[in-house]
Amino acid sequence: MNKEKIVSILKKLKEQKKRNFEQQIDFIINFKELDLKKPENQLNFFVTLPFSPGKEKKIAGFVDVDLVEDAKKYLDFYLTPDQFQEYAKDKKKIKKLAEEYDFFVAQGNLMKDIAANFGRVLGSRGKMPDPKGGMIVPPKGGNLKDIVSRLKKTVRVRVRTTPTFQTRIGSEKQDENEVAENVKHLFDQIVSHLPSEEKNVKSVFLKTTMGSPERLM
Repeated sequence: MNKEKIVSILKKLKEQKKRNFEQQIDFIINFKELDLKKPENQLNFFVTLPFSPGKEKKIAGFVDVDLVEDAKKYLDFYLTPDQFQEYAKDKKKIKKLAEEYDFFVAQGNLMKDIAANFGRVLGSRGKMPDPKGGMIVPPKGGNLKDIVSRLKKTVRVRVRTTPTFQTRIGSEKQDENEVAENVKHLFDQIVSHLPSEEKNVKSVFLKTTMGSPERLM
């Protein structure tokens, strides 16, 4: 995918009607000849972008005493085991958590209790702490600062039933070269996971929150 063309499309997006708020820029990819009834053709992986995807992602966590001090410094919100039952008794509180936070990290030794108390709600929304995304933290020696820094630039690619994927990739006030690098990197990663690579790509669009899509390919 040509970076210069991406920058050109981003300039077109900025020429559209201005809004009284900072719009996000979305990346949209549509697939073809991809039989999603076959599990091996479904997509479920994480991509760490070169730059921030615009609005900062919010990270929550489940930690025990070993990581409480780091959690206070680096997480937007955290729960300790003595709070698990409080949430388990009120599914609305767990749903609110799932809506408010983009990713959840967890100490590895707590995963059994996290699954028992939060798994049904977080799992159905694709929000359970996932080792594939590097979200499981060892109680001793886990670098929570680096994990959170990486997750703030991470996108989860999940395609299960509908042959399309859309995610925030930047913002209209962000440097165009940064957004273009994000677009190119995400596209390359998605293509590398497709059985027939670019032959499975039907179209790619970029759009602002309230604007019209501009076709990239």
